[in-house]
Amino acid sequence: MEPRSLDEDFRQEIDDLLDAHASAADPTADDIARWEALASRLESDAAARGYFAERALLHASLERSLTRRQLGQWAVEQAHASVRSTASVPRVTWRWATAGLGAVAALVAFVLLVPAGWGRPCATVTRGVGAGVPTAGTALGHEPHDLAAGLLELATQRGGRIVIEAPASFRFESAQRLRLFQGRVSADIPPAAKGFTVVTPSGEAIDLGTRFAVDVPPTGKAEVHVFSGEVIARGDATPARSLRDGDAYSLATNSARELRSAAFISGDEVGELAAAVADGRERVSLDAAARLQADPALVAWLDFEGRDAAAAAGQYRLVQGRWPGSRAADFTEIGDHIPIDVGAGVAYPQLTLAAWVRLDRLGAPYQSLYHTDGWEADNPGQVHWMLTHSGVMRLALRGIQPAPGAVKQQGHPDSRSPVLGEEGRWIHLAAVYDSEAKTARFYVDGVFDSETHLAVAPPARLGAARIGNWNMNDRRLSGRIDEFFIIRRALGDDEIRAIHASGNPYEVARR
Repeated sequence: MEPRSLDEDFRQEIDDLLDAHASAADPTADDIARWEALASRLESDAAARGYFAERALLHASLERSLTRRQLGQWAVEQAHASVRSTASVPRVTWRWATAGLGAVAALVAFVLLVPAGWGRPCATVTRGVGAGVPTAGTALGHEPHDLAAGLLELATQRGGRIVIEAPASFRFESAQRLRLFQGRVSADIPPAAKGFTVVTPSGEAIDLGTRFAVDVPPTGKAEVHVFSGEVIARGDATPARSLRDGDAYSLATNSARELRSAAFISGDEVGELAAAVADGRERVSLDAAARLQADPALVAWLDFEGRDAAAAAGQYRLVQGRWPGSRAADFTEIGDHIPIDVGAGVAYPQLTLAAWVRLDRLGAPYQSLYHTDGWEADNPGQVHWMLTHSGVMRLALRGIQPAPGAVKQQGHPDSRSPVLGEEGRWIHLAAVYDSEAKTARFYVDGVFDSETHLAVAPPARLGAARIGNWNMNDRRLSGRIDEFFIIRRALGDDEIRAIHASGNPYEVARR
């Protein structure tokens, strides 16, 4: 008989049955009917037998029992040999396993030994942060979930720790199988939970005892990022491949990606955010932001909430901001950016640029925060704000010249302290320019870092510019930006310290 195409529904049915058996105490009538239908298909379809053997071996090999592994190997041999006699079938405990179904049906019945746990919750919420998020102790079964805002930290039946970040849409198909339609998931899987699988619209990631994450953007083009250990990644149209420490892979394009380990929220950070929210810090942050927006010297403000979210056109992803339920711009692709055009034709003697930034990575190329278009010799004062290869802030204005003896790199003022080690955490960055005092000052997390004295300091000029990636070569950004603002005065130490203190999403400042 000509092998039939292995459609997605058939592949899903095999995985569902194997996963269900791994947690079932006794089969129901519906279970038996489904297994019998599968056995009939396997008897007549060589391609189906081969696929079943591959999946059965994977499920069996992920179990701790030597007997289970031996049975899995036997299953592969029997499926490929298409044996039709029950003479060599090991004895099993399910009564229906030898009730005339034939060798292939018996194979289906005993690939996994009789387990326990049928009907238990797939996972339990250990922490929920944000309005409308399930609270600690909530049991999650097979029902679908749409997480519009906030964070969920979950514990699986076998001890896995899962963090799901909104916006997300997901459901558990079993205690060992999570279907992620959209969102970001990070997982810390102990050996006892080997085989935990995240299924996405473009493929799946099968854990082999590790720490990994899966990102499914609204386009559905999923990525797998492995922090430690090993994961088997398989795209819908590509063979399975092994990913190990530091690997990142696109299931949709079958290609390597840059590891973005800091793009995913860990369980430890969930705890910090939960404590800050419980302490009322989010309300303090919102009040401080409202005062800033009312400042008559404000030139530009973007926090990606309400009208700003729609007004901030460009190419980027709208994700969760500092506070669970808030929003921020996320830059992951080379061309991601937000166009901004403010202050054209105006000369600013003083200017402060500031933003909350969450970096996915540092190093080459430059991490671009704000760049005016062009860099023309006849337009002195154009502003470029970035993080350099070494992780320090740089404020470059066309035509400025540091004073003799001033610390500088490539002719531009740089901060003294790098932000290395701050990846994956929200940090507040600020640069203050004063052409009258001829200084450039830098602040990190509200703390004054350094000051560069200038010999030549033209007024600052803005106009057409980009937040995020400015060109395709070396002015890029990997990370999130929240509450970006430009104000036409030089903020002082106390003001910047207060902005950080009121907006800090963590319980305790790190600096």
